[in-house]
Amino acid sequence: MTSHAAVVARGWGRPCICGCNSISVDEEKGELTVTMEDGTMKVFKEGDFISLNGNTGEVLDGKQLVAPPAISGDLKTFMDTVDEIRTVDVLANADTPNDAKEARKNGANGIGLCRTEHMFFQPERISKVRQLILGDEGQQESALDELLIYQREDFEGIFKEMDGLPVTIRLLDPPLHEFLPSLEDEEIVSDLAKQLGSTIDELKDQIKESEEVNPMLGLRGCRLGITKPAVIEMQTRAIIEAALNAIDAGVDAKADIMVPLVGKVEEFRVQAALIRSVAAKVFEERGQKCDFKIGTMIEIPRAALTAHEIAQEADFFSFGSNDLTQMTFGYSRDDVGSFLPTYLEKGILLDDPFVTIDTEGVGQLIKMTVENGRKVKPSLKIGVCGEHGGDPRSVKFFCNEAGLSYVSCSPFRVPIALLAAAQAAVTKD
Repeated sequence: MTSHAAVVARGWGRPCICGCNSISVDEEKGELTVTMEDGTMKVFKEGDFISLNGNTGEVLDGKQLVAPPAISGDLKTFMDTVDEIRTVDVLANADTPNDAKEARKNGANGIGLCRTEHMFFQPERISKVRQLILGDEGQQESALDELLIYQREDFEGIFKEMDGLPVTIRLLDPPLHEFLPSLEDEEIVSDLAKQLGSTIDELKDQIKESEEVNPMLGLRGCRLGITKPAVIEMQTRAIIEAALNAIDAGVDAKADIMVPLVGKVEEFRVQAALIRSVAAKVFEERGQKCDFKIGTMIEIPRAALTAHEIAQEADFFSFGSNDLTQMTFGYSRDDVGSFLPTYLEKGILLDDPFVTIDTEGVGQLIKMTVENGRKVKPSLKIGVCGEHGGDPRSVKFFCNEAGLSYVSCSPFRVPIALLAAAQAAVTKD
């Protein structure tokens, strides 16, 4: 339940369980065979119902009685009391206007993470991203012009849904290879070759050349922004223009721009200077200005260790606790399922560190960052936007021990985080 795929699905309100080694699928027969703990086999045929619990990892036989979440009646009265008690804000990870609407309905105090890459996966958009990655200079400029329109429209919609509340927008983070088609998908590769005016073989060579040995530690985050500044220029223009458009429509747009994967203050400095330069151009073109903040994710241990330097430049910090856990433990969250059950069984780990924050290791880095960052800027806003932001035990640590300003989680986990924040306030010494 902690793989990247599961995290993304949870943000959509969909349960997702990855790494089910005990199942096999026969596509031709339309059958799914499950090997039970006692070694027996159970076969499900196409049309049969199963139910997934995305929180526990349980797969249940048959259709379960469920209802869409709603905060009303006695629950609404109770949640009003929760809001009076809690001392930290609860924000949501939301990537579209619909996500933002759901988050606000569930009681979120803003958006703590808008993942701009998630706006690119619709078919008409991802073809332009691929053109940006693989096209010539003219094709890249054309792709950026079209992506600007898409991004500006999405940001404007999010600002309107979050009227008066902060919207933290993370600049492009993942490795570019994630947007490229599989070499085995002949139809998409063929269409893309026609779009770019190249041969299929030439395009396949380009795709192969774009692959990295360890992409999650490669050209991504601020490294991508520094080496391909045109992407950050486009995204910054989209954010600032969207904010100004929203303001013109009577919306109180509050834009927080977040630079991902910073490990050295110099990286942040370069990106912040570019963002301010683009914003200044837009202000001059439009003849009007708006307030915005520039901050960074703390997800690399080196950033945590040098927080006192980064705090001199940044307006806010947000812990990317998923990546910070990965890099501190040296565990891949997408592959941890191969050994995590054994570690839990033998007591090497007491909890899945991607579900509940590791207070002894990762937690110490978080506390150190908060302490050193606020020595430089006592009022520095610091939050967390990893999935730990929706885990009650982790929320208690963030509130009572780390001293964070806010937690952010999936829109559908906001009520849980609100309750956890109130419980933390009640139990705080």
